[in-house]
Amino acid sequence: MITNGYLLTAERIQRLNRAGLDHLQISIDNVMPDEVSKKSLKLLDRKLQLLAEYAEFHVNINSVVGGGIHHPKDALTIGRRALELGFTSTVGIIHDGGGQLQPLRDEEREVYTAMRSMEKSSYARINHFQDNIAHGKENHWRCRAGSRYLYICEDGLVHYCSQQRGYPAKPLVEYTVADIRREYRTVKECAPRCTVACVHQVSYIDFWRGPQDLQPSGSVGDGQPQGLVQIQ
Repeated sequence: MITNGYLLTAERIQRLNRAGLDHLQISIDNVMPDEVSKKSLKLLDRKLQLLAEYAEFHVNINSVVGGGIHHPKDALTIGRRALELGFTSTVGIIHDGGGQLQPLRDEEREVYTAMRSMEKSSYARINHFQDNIAHGKENHWRCRAGSRYLYICEDGLVHYCSQQRGYPAKPLVEYTVADIRREYRTVKECAPRCTVACVHQVSYIDFWRGPQDLQPSGSVGDGQPQGLVQIQ
């Protein structure tokens, strides 16, 4: 589960324990809140302390570098705090308004490289997706958004991801296995220059199988794989 963490309490964390949650990720954009983002370490540190005390599941803290981030070295401060609390730390590359890549500046690339060295056993590092992005290179992969990955907005609608809202825009309660199979097979034209790492990571599980078509047909295969749900 990916969350901004604002509503986490000790009681909610314990409910997530009982529900059998495996992984939780919080993305923190800066040390102090600014006009770009309020998801700051200052506002969320108390929530991180609650997770350290009560969570029985894996917690990963993701920080970001790239366009719109005023202080790239904030990512290092956030990463060190995550490790101090016993969590894993990853780094993402911020995108433009359409979720597409913007190559990093030299300072940002240095921070990115330093963050990568802190990642150690993070479950998220399974490919070179972000490395390509850091150097402005496209990735060629099969995006499984709408299937392995579900983005649920505040209105309860399923979208491809936070950057590609509007389709399929179907209520989660009406989302069926047929929808999952269709989107598994659907080519996402935004994929080559996408920077949304969580979608790529969960899609990469099926990188070697299940070709995609512009006009999808057929089924995913035997059974439906577990995936990642992001709730806005």
